[in-house]
Amino acid sequence: MMFGYTQTGLAVLAFLATLGFGGTYAAESVKDVPFMQEYHVEYPVEASEGGNDIRTIAVDNSGVVWAGTKAGVYALRGKTWEPQSKITQGPIYDLYVDPAGAMWVAAWDGLYQIKGDQVQKASGVDGPVAVVGAAWDGLLALGPDGSWIEKSGKWSPVEGGWSRNDRAIVPDPDNRAVWLGTCMGLYRWDGQDLRLFFREEELFSGDIRALAFSPDKRLWIGSLGGIDVYANGKREKYFTTEKGLPNYDVRSLAFAPDGVLWVGTALGVVRYDGKNWSLRNSRRWLLSDDVRDVAFDGEGTAWIATAAGVSAIKKRNMTLADKAEHYLDICLKRHVRPPGLVEKCRFPNPKNRNVFEPIDDDNDGGYTSIYMVMECLRYAVTKDPKAKENADKTFDALEFLQTVTGTKGFVARTVVPTTWKKMADPNEKLSPQETVERRIHMPRYKIVPERWRLSADGKWLWKGDTSSDEITSHMFGYLFYYDLVADKTDKERVRSLISRIMDHIIDGGYVLRDIDGKATRWGVWSPEKLNGNPEWRTESHINSFEILSYLKTAYHITGDEKYQKEYLQLIEKHGYGKRVRRPKAYGMSERTHIDDELMIQAVPGLMLNEKDPALRGIYMEGITWAYRTVENDQNPYFNFTFGMIGGQGFHLEVSIAFLRDAPLDLIQWTVDNSKREDIRLVRWPMLEPLQLDRMLPPSERGVMRWDKNPWEAISGDFSDPEGHLESNGVFWLLPYWMGRYCGFIEGAK
Repeated sequence: MMFGYTQTGLAVLAFLATLGFGGTYAAESVKDVPFMQEYHVEYPVEASEGGNDIRTIAVDNSGVVWAGTKAGVYALRGKTWEPQSKITQGPIYDLYVDPAGAMWVAAWDGLYQIKGDQVQKASGVDGPVAVVGAAWDGLLALGPDGSWIEKSGKWSPVEGGWSRNDRAIVPDPDNRAVWLGTCMGLYRWDGQDLRLFFREEELFSGDIRALAFSPDKRLWIGSLGGIDVYANGKREKYFTTEKGLPNYDVRSLAFAPDGVLWVGTALGVVRYDGKNWSLRNSRRWLLSDDVRDVAFDGEGTAWIATAAGVSAIKKRNMTLADKAEHYLDICLKRHVRPPGLVEKCRFPNPKNRNVFEPIDDDNDGGYTSIYMVMECLRYAVTKDPKAKENADKTFDALEFLQTVTGTKGFVARTVVPTTWKKMADPNEKLSPQETVERRIHMPRYKIVPERWRLSADGKWLWKGDTSSDEITSHMFGYLFYYDLVADKTDKERVRSLISRIMDHIIDGGYVLRDIDGKATRWGVWSPEKLNGNPEWRTESHINSFEILSYLKTAYHITGDEKYQKEYLQLIEKHGYGKRVRRPKAYGMSERTHIDDELMIQAVPGLMLNEKDPALRGIYMEGITWAYRTVENDQNPYFNFTFGMIGGQGFHLEVSIAFLRDAPLDLIQWTVDNSKREDIRLVRWPMLEPLQLDRMLPPSERGVMRWDKNPWEAISGDFSDPEGHLESNGVFWLLPYWMGRYCGFIEGAK
């Protein structure tokens, strides 16, 4: 992949200067040149029973798409499938467009020709036809009851001597011969001589399902087991699941206009560009992974016959700037809910994206803050007043999460209107036995019967037991809002808000006290807990890193020396400076990607504000160590943050590749890669979920956030195969605008 590099870095230097950091970094950037973006469009036939059981597909010379189904033949006119009523309803097995433009239909009761508005059943072809295709100077039709050849418009039976379990026909481009694929081997026939290819040294598998000649005139042979490649009538090579093919059950082969091979399999459609294999499966890309056939139109769209309808994988020319507009449009239309929180949404009917419902999440405040940072960066790059307006409204919402609690400095996880009848995590009452059950498995588990509380004005329900995750994200957001967007009045509001929160934490003994006066389950940063309490050993490093970032951010924003004093005391008296040399747990049984994201969010507060060389050296040591543990995650957010603070080798090319390859569809489809046979299932880099032994590109994984494990074998929303949930797209927008602002990505011309 080519990325246009230029030597620009003024933007990031200006940014770092704004935040008080004069670091350096590798001043390279990428031009935002157009690329081809794939996307999926569904074309279910929605006809009688069997109408969506697509067996074969073809595109005629005028660009009309034809589908052969279990119930009959259909032609796509605009967006409507029109049944071909002149052909007897029943299973269709093959479609072929001859050089004159006529469509030939291999049907359960014979062979049909469609030419314009005329439909004619082929005379002389008796019995069902499984496959029809070109011979050397006519056509050949094969079925279980016989074989027929067409010459000068007349069909006559032929005794070929090949197996009648026929699956494919393709004419040899250089010789007066045809190749016949059957479930009993591969045949070559020139009208007189018949040769069978069946031996192990000739074919990986004798159960042939598909044949296709490549642009360089090599014969590709798809079978149950893999793909063989013939050159000059001899086997040249073969591909199996051990050689990169994701699924052994090959059903169809077709070469796209650009020369890429598309393979229909039982696990989706596979592509091979001569070097790399890729897979398009799951409901993101296909109506069903059970693929039977693929055809292409003049624009390069792949029309795919599946067991549940026709899927089209189309392409559009885009820049990263275009893609950012696409995601932002989705976010603003469906993902901002009162009082300004940003989260997922739910479609009651997945087929109707115009009707949606907002939903709540434990980390609403955190994800909203990440959205605000994105809008701050967008405003800093573009000066778009709408970006500032969005950032201002989002800060209002984050501020409200504190004031709605009626406390001096406690922050709610989220709020919902009192009109809501269903929340993700409702209040619960536990019996003594249930309480013990929870605490047996997690001794420090905090029982919170009343998770939702009524606001003073009676309009809102707010959720407590707020975690360290939320505070980390809030502080991350306050920093960027204060430095990049806030006016004089807003800066004072930020100073007041961050002071109230930090004073609440400090006065509570470095814990986040809920309104019951006790620490929330996860809001703990105290020396008493982190310095020796075995229950907090795993979190001691990341929580130390977090609290130092909070204090440094508070000092930067307020200028109040007490925060600097507390900061230095934790470092010098309580050993927090030593722990941040390794700022997170990395044992396979302890690691979580939540900690990875929290660490990255805490990085700017420390590295963009700390000027002491000794402390900066300690932090950089720890951050670099931690970054090396996640640098293979294809994570542009982590990569650009590391580059922003002067980190070397932050994988710019990989980041751009991710941003380009990420799908336009933000539905949280379940993507099950555990069924792929080109990948091993492993327990690395963490023990809990099944993972893959290599990182797949984003188009082959589920939509995710950066607190999730990108190595998981099954990703997306496991409980929602129908596609009710949609992500807000901020996982992509934040690194894009960070890359733009830091100068790693140039604006589109």
